[in-house]
Amino acid sequence: MKKTNRRFESPDVAAVFDSYPKDTKKPLLRLRQLIFETASSTVGVGDLQETLKWGQPSYLTTKPKTGSTIRIDRVKGGEGRYAMYFHCQTNLVSTFREIYPEAFSFEGNRSIVFDAGDSLPEAELRHCISLALTYHLRKKAA
Repeated sequence: MKKTNRRFESPDVAAVFDSYPKDTKKPLLRLRQLIFETASSTVGVGDLQETLKWGQPSYLTTKPKTGSTIRIDRVKGGEGRYAMYFHCQTNLVSTFREIYPEAFSFEGNRSIVFDAGDSLPEAELRHCISLALTYHLRKKAA
C-alpha cells in the first residue's frame, strides 16, 4: 500500500503531534497513517474524523457511525513508549488479546502499548484497527 503523509485538518491536532518527543513522534505518525489507511480500505467505515479527546489524537467514524473511537498518545511517564487506546467498556482489547496474545503488549482493557524501538506488527494491527472501526456494525449484526 502506498505510504503518504496525510495533512492535518486541525491545527490543534497538528500541535499535539509537534509537541511529541522525537522518539515517539515518528511511530505515532505511523499509527495515525495506519488508522487512515485501514479506514479507507475497510468496507462500511465511511468518513473518519480526526480530533482531540482528553488532549489525545482521536479517530472516530462519522458517516456512518460504524466504530468505536481510537486514540493514540505517548505513555505518560513511559520513556519511549506509546499506545493505541480503545473505549474500555467495549470488548475490543479482550478480543485483540484473544486473537493476538503474542503480537502485542496490552494494558488492562483499554490499550495496546508499544516501545519506540520495536517494529510494528502491521498486519495484526490493521486487523485490530478494522475491528475497532466496525465495532458498532458488528454489534448491530449480532
